[in-house]
Amino acid sequence: MAGGDRAAGGVAAEGVAAGGAAEAETDGRIRVRIDLGYDGTQFRGWAAQPALRTVEGTLSAALTTILRAKQPVRLTVAGRTDAGVHARGQVVHADVDPDGWAALPGRSDRTPEVAALTRLSGILPPDIAVHRVAVAAPGFNARFSATSRRYRYRIADASSTRDPLRRHETVLLKQQLDVDAMEEASRMLLGLNDFAAFCQRREGATTVRTLLDYSWRRRGDGVLEATVVADAFCRSMVRALVGAAVQVGEGRRPPEWPAAVQHGRARHPALVVMPPHGLSLEEVTYPPDAGLAARAEEGRTRRVLL
Repeated sequence: MAGGDRAAGGVAAEGVAAGGAAEAETDGRIRVRIDLGYDGTQFRGWAAQPALRTVEGTLSAALTTILRAKQPVRLTVAGRTDAGVHARGQVVHADVDPDGWAALPGRSDRTPEVAALTRLSGILPPDIAVHRVAVAAPGFNARFSATSRRYRYRIADASSTRDPLRRHETVLLKQQLDVDAMEEASRMLLGLNDFAAFCQRREGATTVRTLLDYSWRRRGDGVLEATVVADAFCRSMVRALVGAAVQVGEGRRPPEWPAAVQHGRARHPALVVMPPHGLSLEEVTYPPDAGLAARAEEGRTRRVLL
């Protein structure tokens, strides 16, 4: 992955990350890691909301059912996704009652991990697929232990072959885009920076991020794919970064424009946030098991540029 520190003056720690007070003890419960994917088309995003179909609400209900839990199982997710956004490599953890966990295999000789995977697959809807269930390594936190998140964004422009079978994950544009100009613009954004210009602000939250990779390629069918990797993202950041590059690709802005917007550290009125359905969370990475707890502590740190 490309990238490096371009932030003048470096970065400083400032307490715990917004929304991330010190992690509560599991109180004897078992921490379980779940790897999953989902088609976000019919979901109103990740976060549970009353009377709305969400990924978190659906998965929590399924876990509550198979564990026969008295209270809804609470989930911690690596990265919240907005309505319409997809995922192939999402990761969550849940702290579950050990008795309910041990009872999952019933009279079979399966492990609780295998039983959980089989039973979840049997009751979840077809637009959610659980890939793996496992007891988490000590110190693991799906959100704070993560070292990077990798997203993909797909665009079919005027020179692309349009595949109707992939219409729910591909944004269609009438113009032909200059992928070389988009690549040039994207490379100028790499490194440690304040990305407030590309984020929806949240009170008390930092917008300092390390953008590890932002690159574009045109596939054999002409479809443009962006790869965007960072240690973490704030809300709408990926879709705003893509929107800035698209304006360059259309010839409406020079390649230097996205970097100029970023340096302004304020949301630019001309910035376009792209539609959600072209976006997919492809991968979340973690350090080796021995480094999980330290990374979780580091991940809670609120960073500010000096």
